[in-house]
Amino acid sequence: MATVSRALNNRSEVSAATREKVVRIADELGYRPNASARALVRRRSDTIGLIWGTDYVHIGRRQPFLLDVLVGIKVALDSAGAHLAILSTGGDEQDFVRAAREHTIGGVVVMGVDSAHPGVASLLSERLPSVAFDVPMLGPSARYVTSDNRGGAGAAVDHLHELGHRRIATIAGPAGMHASDERLQGFADRAAGLGLALGEGAVQYGDFFLQSGYDAMRRLLELPERPTGVVVQGDEMAIGALHAIADAGLQAPRDISIVGFDDIESAALVRPALTTIAQDDVAIGAAILDELRALMDRGDGEEGVPEARLLPTSLVVRESTGPAPA
Repeated sequence: MATVSRALNNRSEVSAATREKVVRIADELGYRPNASARALVRRRSDTIGLIWGTDYVHIGRRQPFLLDVLVGIKVALDSAGAHLAILSTGGDEQDFVRAAREHTIGGVVVMGVDSAHPGVASLLSERLPSVAFDVPMLGPSARYVTSDNRGGAGAAVDHLHELGHRRIATIAGPAGMHASDERLQGFADRAAGLGLALGEGAVQYGDFFLQSGYDAMRRLLELPERPTGVVVQGDEMAIGALHAIADAGLQAPRDISIVGFDDIESAALVRPALTTIAQDDVAIGAAILDELRALMDRGDGEEGVPEARLLPTSLVVRESTGPAPA
């Protein structure tokens, strides 16, 4: 029994000839390992748990790019032959860990929460293998994957500057969220590097949803000197901004150029089609699973160097940007 178990688990103690014989007979008998039994013996399974804060401010609202990332994770899971379980959690700080332990989860993916959530600290203290997207979790058993938010925001400023825009504003996401803060910093750093003076009111805030982009754009249009170019730090907000421009009797990009961020599916479907900073959802999903499997496969006594995995962004030029008005 021990030899069969080692052979089916690809253990190095079994010779190639023995492994081949065991696998052949298992196939002939139609044998399939009992995943639940294996999980009980090993005290963990190969199933990945997903903790997704589906937005504590707007319960039930869609988060288009996180849905794209989830598809990217599924693509990676399909290639690895692994499974994903969505974990239901409440507000208690131990819920993250409790849900994972109750289901013998081997590792956890965290999305859509901020680093201040008490469940994040709980995961770190329990040393449960965990990888977050856009949540700065670092520890002996924790990593996070993020896109180059600063570089992407800077590229958006460069694009508008090259088109002749000098009055450039931004609609940022909520302060305190990792991606929001990084994108705003990237915008500010590049604007300063180009010698652009940001006037009063040039930075407006939204919540990554469409209505907040609409409202923030209306505030920008009311400025004494309205901007000619706006970097909107999320595509849904950027689509809201396009609606506000149209409702004000203006046109993009004739009167105001708009650059979004994320490259969600609807960015190419609106009119004008949205120029945006693209994140690669499939690459993000693959990176998340790669980092998590590495943590899960590591021995309990092994210590790694905590670090983030940074993925590149790219500028996708469509119809919503053009030369600055004369």
